[in-house]
Order: sequence, then C-alpha cells, then structure tokens
Amino acid sequence: MAVDKSALFRPRCPEQDVELPGVGTVRVRGLTRAEVLEIGKGVNDGKSMEPYSLSLAMVDPQLTEDEVRQWVRVATFGELEQLNHVINELSGIAGRADKEAYKSPPE
Repeated sequence: MAVDKSALFRPRCPEQDVELPGVGTVRVRGLTRAEVLEIGKGVNDGKSMEPYSLSLAMVDPQLTEDEVRQWVRVATFGELEQLNHVINELSGIAGRADKEAYKSPPE
C-alpha cells in the first residue's frame, strides 16, 4: 500500500503525562529527529542543552528556555532525570548513552 505523502509531513511525536511528586502532572512529547540533531550539535560544542531540549518537549505547561533554567535551579536531580528519561523513550533514543544518543541519532 502506498503512503499518503502528506502523512510523512504531519507531526506525530508521541506524548505522555508524567507525575512529578509534590508538584503535579506535566505532559511531554518526544523530540523529532531534527531536534535531536540540533541538540547534538550543541552537545558536541560542549554546551548544556537541557534547558533547550526540555523547552521543546514540554507540552503542558509550555515553558521557555529561561523558564526551564529557573526550574532547574529549584528542582531535584531525580525530578528532571525522570522527565529526561521519558522524553528519551518517546524520542526513540532511550537505552543509548545520553551524550552518545545526541551525537549519533538512530538511523
């Protein structure tokens, strides 16, 4: 069966609710291949890309990079680690070493 070409161009990153103990529920989505590649460029240049990647993945509430930086200053390590794990799973890069996943996205 031939694919409808327009289906290739529709956003389709999976989303998931994540419960943050003591805070509430947030909704995140997987990152697109283009986003992972862009994050990888920053990682390769020695930049911390966590605020950028979380700002892309946050669906509800939507956060800017600056808002994520504010959150990082008060959140526990485990809280953000849990979110990053879910985002990596949804993006299809879970199970790869974190930095390596962004250097060489899956084919």
